[in-house]
Amino acid sequence: MNLPDNPVLRQLFAHRSVRHYKSDPLPAGALEAGIAAASSGATSSNLQNWSVIAVEDQATRSRLAELSGGQSYVAQAPLFLAWVVDLSRLERITQREGASEAEALAYEESFLMATLDTGIAAQNAVLAFESLGLGTVYIGGLRNDPEAVASVLGLPSRTVAVVGMCVGHPAEDAAGGIKPRLGQDVVLHRERYDHESEEEPIDTYNQRADAYQQEQGLPSRRWTQTVASRIAQTRGLGGRHVMRDVLNRLGFPLR
Repeated sequence: MNLPDNPVLRQLFAHRSVRHYKSDPLPAGALEAGIAAASSGATSSNLQNWSVIAVEDQATRSRLAELSGGQSYVAQAPLFLAWVVDLSRLERITQREGASEAEALAYEESFLMATLDTGIAAQNAVLAFESLGLGTVYIGGLRNDPEAVASVLGLPSRTVAVVGMCVGHPAEDAAGGIKPRLGQDVVLHRERYDHESEEEPIDTYNQRADAYQQEQGLPSRRWTQTVASRIAQTRGLGGRHVMRDVLNRLGFPLR
């Protein structure tokens, strides 16, 4: 594939998750640069409906590691970011402007819009951190117990931490390959969705993904088998099948 060559694309194509970190603190201004990049991302209707909690305290990071399923790198990385869908601020602003209620915030669309914007912001931050020589990894396990996380972080009603992020200097043993992804012959559709010819390229990807597994000293496995094991039964959601009820309790009616 003949692609343009520029520093931004090289940075994007070199992305990998880092799960081993040095204890060194981040360079001065690195956090602020990452959040500035996040704030520069697209935001629906300019609502700016996300917040981020920067956690450097060791005890708090250790507690969040427990709540995230015992992922040790949450406690190891010098900085942990909790990315928060924040409809609470919008509600306060609406009240300050004299409206009797913030009716639109009760609907699924407001939550979906804020979740998308939060993801956009977080990914902008990843690119900024990596451009500074830092490593990152997303922590979906932060959704294992959203109510406990909300308590730890002091989150008000109508907020929820949807994903975490470790940030730090990669340790010497953090070096690893770049995990292959599905090819454009699977994910890129032109004009209309077309899945008729996806079987062969997915089989080819299975071979590439399995080769990567073995190169990294991991057990051989087919990517499609992993996918099926995650979605064939509710247990693949790791207990998060109750998320709607949890979100309701956190102040999101989701009408």
